[in-house]
Amino acid sequence: MALPEIVSQEEWTAARKALLDREKEMTRARDQLSVARRELPMVKVEKDYVFDGPDGKATLLDLFEGRRQLIIVHFMFDPDWEKGCQGCTGSADEISDGLIRHLHARATSLAHVSRAPLAKLECYREERGWTFPWYSSFGSDFNYDFQATIDPKRGADTYNYKTIAEHEKAGTGYYFEGSKSTEQPGRSVFLRDGSTIYHTYSNYGRGAEMVGGGYYWLDLTPLGRQEEWEEPKGRVAFANPSTPFFE
Repeated sequence: MALPEIVSQEEWTAARKALLDREKEMTRARDQLSVARRELPMVKVEKDYVFDGPDGKATLLDLFEGRRQLIIVHFMFDPDWEKGCQGCTGSADEISDGLIRHLHARATSLAHVSRAPLAKLECYREERGWTFPWYSSFGSDFNYDFQATIDPKRGADTYNYKTIAEHEKAGTGYYFEGSKSTEQPGRSVFLRDGSTIYHTYSNYGRGAEMVGGGYYWLDLTPLGRQEEWEEPKGRVAFANPSTPFFE
């Protein structure tokens, strides 16, 4: 049967307590990973990156808005596209003003950066009703240097710390489209000491899921994310309200 087994309350409680033990293990492991992440060394940012923003030209230091930390969301938006990536759009829809305020309260700024020209970003942001800071890196090396744009012709052939050849060998070559330039999602974190900026962390691919959002809410449900790769199989069809669970 595709849906969960039906059991008594006592059996369910026993199974839930067993799962709780595993969840606690995961929580402790996540805490340990967070410690290791904070213990990572950092690299001084030497280039003077300049972005286009709604108030004109902005440096990477400007994106901090005076705070000590900066999280940049690498939003996939190729200069030739008229709309942003569907997946990145879904994630951006979940960015609330409340989240931004909570980050600010802990000396952290959040900004989105895409390679498309600012006019396209502003048009799309107005269409979506977003209020978070969004900057264009068009014409700069920023996307290439931080693995958000892959372009072998420019020597940018690394994503998630693997080259295109390494991805193909590992079976993850689906990130790329042959020799074409491709946009990729990710998050990059920076720390500043005065006007000196350091790159402390970046993640890519499914690593971005650690910030939660709709996917993690769906992970709490029996139908999950409703994607074909998930286990157990056979539950995606039940996401359709017109499909009866039991006949």
